[in-house]
Amino acid sequence: MSFRTSGPFPPLILDDVRGAQKMLSGVARTTGMEGSRHLSSLVGAPVHLKCENLQRTGSFKLRGACVRIAGLSPVERAAGVVAASAGNHAQGVALASSLLGVRSTVFMPVGAPLPKVAATREYGAEVRLQGHVVDETLAAAQEYAEQTGAVFIHPFDHPDIIAGQGTVGLEILEQCPEVRTVVVGIGGGGLAAGIAVAVKALRPDVKVVGVQAAGAAAFPPSLSAGHPVALDSVQTMADGIKVGRPGDLTFPLVQELVDEVRTVSEDELSSALLLCLERAKMVVEPAGASPVAALLSDPKAFRGPVVAVLSGGNVDPLLMQRILTHGMVAAGRYLSLRLRLTDRPGALAAMLATLSVADANVLDIQHVRTDPRLGLTEAEVELHLETKGPEHCEEVAAALRTAGYLVRS
Repeated sequence: MSFRTSGPFPPLILDDVRGAQKMLSGVARTTGMEGSRHLSSLVGAPVHLKCENLQRTGSFKLRGACVRIAGLSPVERAAGVVAASAGNHAQGVALASSLLGVRSTVFMPVGAPLPKVAATREYGAEVRLQGHVVDETLAAAQEYAEQTGAVFIHPFDHPDIIAGQGTVGLEILEQCPEVRTVVVGIGGGGLAAGIAVAVKALRPDVKVVGVQAAGAAAFPPSLSAGHPVALDSVQTMADGIKVGRPGDLTFPLVQELVDEVRTVSEDELSSALLLCLERAKMVVEPAGASPVAALLSDPKAFRGPVVAVLSGGNVDPLLMQRILTHGMVAAGRYLSLRLRLTDRPGALAAMLATLSVADANVLDIQHVRTDPRLGLTEAEVELHLETKGPEHCEEVAAALRTAGYLVRS
């Protein structure tokens, strides 16, 4: 069975994905599949997590990069390869090149997280920091390719890349033959297209659902228009799927083979990342958590058994800290409020005692006496509390009101 692609390339077929799987034997890991009791209870059917966050280099990108570079001619290999990426693709190209004995140069944005820059260098690439946004970095890499003859390795829009990523789909069918729905994040579309090629060729009854961040959702308008449409801007914490235009090759494959494309909010991404960490004990980046976010947002919409692809786990520790805080807020685990009390000795201690009885943990407190809006004997307190969830937030606020405090959110 073959599926159409546009441009000068032949149709992508299942044999291409199977050939990629043979090439990757002993190079890429066959990543594990973990069940999730919490998600299963929400969906009402078994939910399994395909753990590409545990792949070498921390994401699925090694698969496509290896297949693409292995397919170069001796002359092309001698010229080396070049790529542009803020993280996962950079590391995949760097390691694939080292394993295949090919020189690699990787352009990364000036503000790329230091751990990702360091990892890319350690995998053997020459790293050049250029451009403040990915488009500038991409232009610099393409200019370098034109000047030096190095082969540009596109992050998603090449048949070899798509075939390599499609090996994830073959593994899903082998590990979970009873699967009815596969949920996968979509940026440029390489992973979703590859998985869909493999899954639909072997199991056309299986539904493939793509997930995009709402602030970088280029596929819905593109599918409506019938051709790739570029977004004016993209804003999302999910760098791995922060792509403003579908690929010319990936778009027709997604259009033909992916049954549905959903979008998730930043709050939903944060909550999904937090769930992966707390319940599944998995470190997952926001893009990798996007399928989980889709399951959390509308669990009854998915026919089980479901496989959610955790596509990557490369997240900067500082970003992780901010995301976890955001996720705690989205999950109702933080409560911020203001209240007024009489400015007298012991008043603050009495208020804190009320919070102690309500079992709320004080993270931060600001005690203001000098605001001109306050009365002569008044003080205002701004509180940031850690709670056990939305119901506990209501209980804490109710306890303060019962104690006589005027509570403002």
